[in-house]
Parts: sequence; structure tokens; C-alpha cells
Amino acid sequence: MNRLIPIAFAILLSACQNVPLTGRSQIQLISPGQEAAMGLSAYESILKKEKISTDPANNELVARVGGRIAAATGRTDFKWEFKVIEDDKQINAFCLPGGKVAVYTGLFPVSRDEAGLAAVIGHEVAHAIARHGGERLSQEIIVAGATVAAAASTKDPKKRDLYAGLLGAGAAVGFLLPYSRLHESEADRMGLIYMAKAGYDPRAAADLWRRMAEAGKGKSKPPEILSTHPADQTRIHQIEQWLPEALKYYQPRPRPMP
Repeated sequence: MNRLIPIAFAILLSACQNVPLTGRSQIQLISPGQEAAMGLSAYESILKKEKISTDPANNELVARVGGRIAAATGRTDFKWEFKVIEDDKQINAFCLPGGKVAVYTGLFPVSRDEAGLAAVIGHEVAHAIARHGGERLSQEIIVAGATVAAAASTKDPKKRDLYAGLLGAGAAVGFLLPYSRLHESEADRMGLIYMAKAGYDPRAAADLWRRMAEAGKGKSKPPEILSTHPADQTRIHQIEQWLPEALKYYQPRPRPMP
């Protein structure tokens, strides 16, 4: 067992990468190709189950805003694709690895305008650029390995179950959930920069998340320490702190001539 520790350390060290824009170090045990393939598979599965919008105005809006955000990332290796899903109850959007973006129609009343939509798409695209999906899967692999190792350290079945249970619960609250909240905050920060680079005023993001918080009022939410996302006020406060950084990238696009 002791001989495996240096090997495991060497593997983890070789898997270290840095997130674009933030420079944060992360562990990636999944290759970009594997992650993109999983993203495409998930995307195709979702589109088969959902009703795809044929509304020309909504599709043109998402393609236009999404295209500008995608261009701002500089990731020409991504196979960008934009869809609108008919579901007025879903105030949501997503971007899967490889650049597969979808916006639910329930988001439009809350996003309101192009800048609001850019804040959401910028956030979702940032998840894919930062490879948060691959990082999360890598973390789960590490936790699973640690759980197996802890269980194997004793022959007593009761202790084995106890060790596995304690490690699993501790990893969730002390490791996986904090990283999930970190991913959300990092996507907010990166998304501000991408929307600014795309010519959208990043100050619109704070107003967007205030509207999102208002739309979520009355819904049961866990305390922040047990949540995958930062609390609404935490998120808005962080965005306001990051605005000076994002505004350095902001150049308003000239309006088209009438």
C-alpha cells in the first residue's frame, strides 16, 4: 500500500491543469476528448426527450448572443451548437462539454434582454471552458478510490461500512459541495469576462441574478454549506466585486444603423 502512495501522487501531479482566466489549479483525470464525447452523448439524449423550439425569434436571439459569447472564448476547437427548448417552467440553460448550448424558454422572462441572456450563457459556457464537468468526475473518482482504500484497511465488515459511510459523508460536505460552489462562482467570474469581451455590459449580470433570486423566492433551499450553489446574496456580492475586472474587457458594440 505504501508503494502506491508515490505512484498515486505522481499521477495526480501530472493531471494538474490551470483554469483559463482565473489560473486556478485543478485535477483532470478525464481527457478533453472523453469529456467532449460524454457531453455530446448527454446533449443528444436531452434533445431526444425535450421539445425543441421552432420559434425563429427565440432561436435567432440565442444563436446571436451565444455566438458572440462563443467567439469571445477563442475556443475554435469547440463544435458550438445552440438550441432553444420549449419549457416555460424551466428558468435555466446549460452548456455541455464541447460547446453544446441549450436555453429553456422559461428563462426569457427573467433574462429580459440580450445582456441578461449573455450573463446566463456566459456563465454556462464558462463551466465548459473551465472543464468543471471533467474536474467533478475526477474528484468523484478520487473520493471513490479513497473510500475503497479506507474500507480495505480493515477486515471487520462493520468498521468497513462505518469508514466508507463517514468518508462518503465527509467528502460530500467537506470536499465535493465546496468545490461545486467554487465552480459556480468561478463560472460567474469567467462569464462576466466573456460577456464583456462579447460587447455586453457585465453590470447587467448583477441585475440578472437579482431577478433570478426573486424568481426563486418561496422555493425550499438548503443552507449554503449543504448546497451545490452559493446563496443568492453571496453570488450577487461576488459579482459586484468582480465587475471592475470584467469592465476592463468591455467595449460596447456600435448599434446597427437604422
